[in-house]
Amino acid sequence: MKIVLQRVKQATVTVNREIIAQIGPGVCLLVGIEKGDNQAVIDYLARKVAELRIFPDQQGKMNLSLLDLDKEVLIVSQFTLAASVKKGRRPSFDQAERPERAVEIYQKFVDQMRAFGLRIQTGRFQAVMEESLVNDGPVTLILERKAGGP
Repeated sequence: MKIVLQRVKQATVTVNREIIAQIGPGVCLLVGIEKGDNQAVIDYLARKVAELRIFPDQQGKMNLSLLDLDKEVLIVSQFTLAASVKKGRRPSFDQAERPERAVEIYQKFVDQMRAFGLRIQTGRFQAVMEESLVNDGPVTLILERKAGGP
């Protein structure tokens, strides 16, 4: 699983000109599900996201997490994160999980994030989405975990 995390002041997802998700201050997560992703990967990355100290404390030091603050989370599936561009000029999606399995893993990740008590909004799986956000910082991190990996 690969996640691009962006700290945001606000973020919105639109499908067919309809806003389907909107958050204020918090994080936007673009989540790519890869072959082999399992519950251990979900648990690890959900906890990592929830506990990352990426918000400023009173001294302006990145010292607070989502769990410390009343922030929101927007989770958007993005299978293109599983792409490889090592060969040729066209991305290869060989490592992307099949949609019917990916949606299950994605939903388990969303559920795990909700289990932390976080306020969650989501995009729509397999939809063509337009995402709009105001990056805060900017703070952008890439998190990655493979099944059985460190």
